[in-house]
Amino acid sequence: MDSNRFRGERLKNARLFRGLTLTELAGQTDISKQSLSQYENGSIPDIQRVMAIAHALDFPTEYFLQEDKCKTMTEVTYFRSLTSATKMSRKAQSLKLECVAKIFQILEQCVDFPVLNLPKVEFNGSDNEFDVAAQDAMQEEIESIAQAVRAHWELDLSPIPNLQLTLEENGIVVTGFDTKDKKIDAFSQRTLVDGGDVFFVAVAQGEKPKGRIFFDMAHELGHILLHPWSESLDLISKEEFKSRENQANRFASAFLLPKESFLREIQAYPTDLNYYLHLKKRWNCSMQAMVYRAHQLKAITDNQYQYMMRQISKKGWRINEPGDAPYYLNDNIFQGAIDVLFEADYLNPSTLLQLFKKYGVTMYPQDIEELLNLRKDTLRVEPCPLRIVQLKKTDQQNGER
Repeated sequence: MDSNRFRGERLKNARLFRGLTLTELAGQTDISKQSLSQYENGSIPDIQRVMAIAHALDFPTEYFLQEDKCKTMTEVTYFRSLTSATKMSRKAQSLKLECVAKIFQILEQCVDFPVLNLPKVEFNGSDNEFDVAAQDAMQEEIESIAQAVRAHWELDLSPIPNLQLTLEENGIVVTGFDTKDKKIDAFSQRTLVDGGDVFFVAVAQGEKPKGRIFFDMAHELGHILLHPWSESLDLISKEEFKSRENQANRFASAFLLPKESFLREIQAYPTDLNYYLHLKKRWNCSMQAMVYRAHQLKAITDNQYQYMMRQISKKGWRINEPGDAPYYLNDNIFQGAIDVLFEADYLNPSTLLQLFKKYGVTMYPQDIEELLNLRKDTLRVEPCPLRIVQLKKTDQQNGER
């Protein structure tokens, strides 16, 4: 059957998913780099080699023999660390988020996810960092957009207690990931699923504290609202990308620390670092982000800002501030969807994995749990006991009178 043939594009995706070059995979399989390249481009390996490749990449053998039945399309991915992260690392994470999009499409057949709820905004911005008037106008523009988002989502000017939940309630899918590449902080991606836009935000977790992860999520929200999603980032200059990063940072500050309420909060002790330490837990922001915001809002002078940042460096707080602890996302929208399906006995781990497999998402449960940021063993399939005896049928069941 055509549906049961080896597919080279799936070999390439699995290899990139694991972050391996052809040379590295060749070293793990004793298959030449040239042969692997040929397999990725249409040649058919024998089954022993398929099994060797599957073992090396830690994918089920069936994965390489299936057609991908999920029709999703990703145009661009915004990485916070585009200039420093390797192209291989970025590609691996982008492919993982594409898998998340496919699983979202499958689950959408069974549950109603929140619809995308974003206000319509117009953003002109300015890439000229030396034009003070243009930069001031852009800042006012960003402040207005941040306020518009809060108003659209019916948020007051208080601290946001759970930004992950806020994003998910408004149709933005959030997931966490652990990456070996420390240069990747967070990224966002727009995927066309069944003709509609779905935005995904992925944040690195396991080391970063809550304030930094909240800022990462708000930063990605800035990209979603302010920047185009139909052009390749490879086609823009480093300067333009740097400008977009700066704009997303400004949005994150304005959104998390609203001008009116935050200024009122800090007016008593704007230069006291101990006071910012007190505010840190309430606003779910790092001290450095709040000091930066205070300077941005002209609550402190240039000299005061520079002095406070030197004090932060002197105390060793640049990387680790007081009260920092690794933060993990709460159960996300995928965990909620799967819990609902299991609790209603609509599906169980085994039938859910079969449903994924039906659409070509054939992966080991551990990989899917990691991709979706699920609780450990959510998809664990309990072995069925082998029964060699059965209940006798009664005479009535046999149809006898």
